[in-house]
Parts: sequence; C-alpha cells; structure tokens
Amino acid sequence: MDGTAVLGRIYADGETVARQGDVGDCMYVVQDGEVEIVAEHDGHETVLRSAGRNEILGEMAIFEHRPRSATIRARGTARILTLDKRNFLRRINEDPSLAFRMIETMSHRVRDLSAEVVELEERLRAAGALVR
Repeated sequence: MDGTAVLGRIYADGETVARQGDVGDCMYVVQDGEVEIVAEHDGHETVLRSAGRNEILGEMAIFEHRPRSATIRARGTARILTLDKRNFLRRINEDPSLAFRMIETMSHRVRDLSAEVVELEERLRAAGALVR
C-alpha cells in the first residue's frame, strides 16, 4: 500500500485501534505515525513490537473470523487506514502486487517468530528448564 491517500482515522497517543480478544473483520495500514502491538496475559502487558508507516496489521482477521491475538495502540499521534475484506479484495483486484506484499509480510513474521521460538528454547535449555 502506498500510504499516500489521506483516508485513515487519526488516533491520539495511547488510543486503542483494535483490542485483543475482539473478533476482527478488518485489517489496518499505518499511514503515518507509530503503533505498538501489545499482548495481555494474566493482567500483564507485553509489547510485542512497534509498527510504523505503511505497515499492515491485523491482517489475520481478513482470513479468519477469530478473536484478535493482540491489542494495537497508538504511540503518539497516528493515522490508521481500516480495510474490511470487501475493500481489501477490491484493492487486490486493482493492484495484484498487494497480495504478494501481504504474503511477504506474513512470511517475514512467521520467520521472525520461528527464530524467537528457537532462541527462547535455547535460553530455557541453558537454564535447565527445558528437557526434550
């Protein structure tokens, strides 16, 4: 997505874009600013990562109608474009390279998560907490 269109909604610092546990039916594109992706477990928050301009977020909701796995929250002022499934499919029809870019993004995230799992297993093994 080129991010040049000024269609998105402006979110204030700390404002929630999407909440963990809510069933999603759309994805988001950061047009300007920055957001943080936060997971909550047992009352504790963990910042998973930050995302900035032109990054795609919440895309799993386009493919699966399941609860969101994390909260997206503005860090500073951020302009966020919301795309539902119908508009997403229309955009792909207009620009098929969008589908490739989305798969590329998802592939990078899977690779990064796999590397994190390996690193965490190595740390646990070194601490004697993991036995396989």
